Parts: sequence; structure tokens; C-alpha cells
Amino acid sequence: MQIIRHYEQVPPGLRGAVYALGNFDGVHLGHQQVIGKAAGIARELGVPLGVLVFEPHPQQFFFPGKPFFRLTPFRAKARLLESIGVDVLAALPFDEKMSQKLAPEFVLDVLVNGLHAVHVVAGYDFRFGKGRGGDAAALSYMGEMEGFGVSIVEEVKEDGVTFSSTRIRELLANGDPRGAAKLLGHWWTVETHVQQGDQRGRTIGFPTANLPLEDHVEPALGVYAVKVEIEEGPHKGLYEGVANVGRRPTFDKEDVLLEVHIFDFDADIYGAHAAVSFIEYIRPERKFDGLESLKAQIAADSEKARRILADLPPSA
Repeated sequence: MQIIRHYEQVPPGLRGAVYALGNFDGVHLGHQQVIGKAAGIARELGVPLGVLVFEPHPQQFFFPGKPFFRLTPFRAKARLLESIGVDVLAALPFDEKMSQKLAPEFVLDVLVNGLHAVHVVAGYDFRFGKGRGGDAAALSYMGEMEGFGVSIVEEVKEDGVTFSSTRIRELLANGDPRGAAKLLGHWWTVETHVQQGDQRGRTIGFPTANLPLEDHVEPALGVYAVKVEIEEGPHKGLYEGVANVGRRPTFDKEDVLLEVHIFDFDADIYGAHAAVSFIEYIRPERKFDGLESLKAQIAADSEKARRILADLPPSA
């Protein structure tokens, strides 16, 4: 997959693609319907399949003080898009200049003269341009005027539930990663680099990999059964473990950290890029009276996590 950062500098060989438009935070099943529609049209036309997103997310530009909310920061999103067959990812900077483009300017500058899109696909609720002034109907009209095709995908539901990033965030905040996975079509995953911590876990027999949540949405605090993929280095591979997301009240800490104990693993992976997939919520975070009670609870959590992970289908 090739990545385009500026619509004014599109290589000739990447012009003329079919583009799916949207933020695609989470790349959930509703998003996959939009991208799948674009993929079918791209195959029919014999042109590349593209996805257009903005970095940073427009909400981060307009509300910089808002708590982190993203299901998939850029690297994770790019990986997911590549895995479903996207050829070109136009990750355009959302800055003051972009925020001031009126809807017709966005169409002419970005879609027509920049990307040379031959067809675009968007969800029913897609909005674009200054003040979110353009909608699906306006996009269709402008496409007809400017000579590119437009397809609009209607709301995607299952059992009466709409596939939406907002709903997935709610499920994660309520400690329901399995429910979130049903809407995502994949496990929700935190991807970040392993940091060196205070190594307290090693002293009590449960070494942990410490990972900052960075700009991921904060899930319910507590303990989870997880899968861990180390993506580089001599320990590259897929592992199982138990994780705690929390403030570590037993040690009077305040910052939220993701701590992962990888089963049957005791190697130095500081600095490695890891992807932690949340499988099931085990219990809320709580404060313990001392190290012995904490160790006993970690052992019980680990055993429960092993049972949960052993019951997963081989492909999960």
C-alpha cells in the first residue's frame, strides 16, 4: 500500500483511483462496507483502490484539549486498511488551510485536480468542507457536475445495532471488548512501543511489559485477557497474556498505563513495537493491602485469562 501525504503531489501512476471517503476510525464493519463498495468499483474499472482520511483527525484539530478518543491511531489504521486490500492511502494533513475549504473547493482542489478520482464512495452521514457544509447529496451533485462517479452507502446495521465508532467506544468504556469486536470485525488493539518501567512486576514473579496508551481511547480500567503480537526483533511472534489498564492504586500511581504479563515469557523487549488485542474483561482495578494479596490475585487473573484464551477458536 502506498501512502500519499499531499494531494498536490500525487504521482501520475496513482491518479485516477476509486476513493472511499471518511475517517474510518476503527475500520469497523460499517466502514468495511464502504471500502468494499469502492473495491468492487475499482475492480470493474481496473484502477487502484484508495482511501482518503485526514491526519490529525479533525476533532483533534478543532478540540485539542479533548481526551483521546481514537480507536485506531494512524499506524494501526494503515495496517488494517492494507490488510483488506487498499492500494493507496491518502492521509492528508488537516490544518487551518484545509479546515477553511468550502465544500466545492474541497471537491475541486482535492478530489478533482489533486487525486483525479474517477469515483468516490462515502457513507450516508459523510460531511465535508468548512463547517461540515457538504453532505452526501451535495457530493453526488458535485460529482455529476465535475464528471466523477459517486456512490453512497446507507446505514449498516445488525440486529438493530448500527455499526459506529461511537458505539464501539461506549462498549470499550463499559468493559465489553467482545461486543466491540463484533462491530469492529476484529479485536480492538492497542499498538505502541514497550517502555521500561520500575520493574516491580519482575520482583514479585510477574514481569510486565509497560505500554503507554498514547492517543488511544481509554477502555474500562481493570484486568483483561489479551493476545500480544511483538512485531519486530528476535522475539517477534504472537503470545497470550493478562493485562491491567489502570492507575496502579496499590503503588499510589495516577497515570493510566497498560501493563501486560506475557505468559511463559521473560525476555527483554524494551523499545519493541507491540500490538495488544483485548479479548475479555476479567475484573475492575482495585487496591490491595500488600504484595502477597496482589500476587495471589495476579495468579488467579492469569489462570482465568488462560482459560478464556484456550476457549477461543483457532482463527480468533
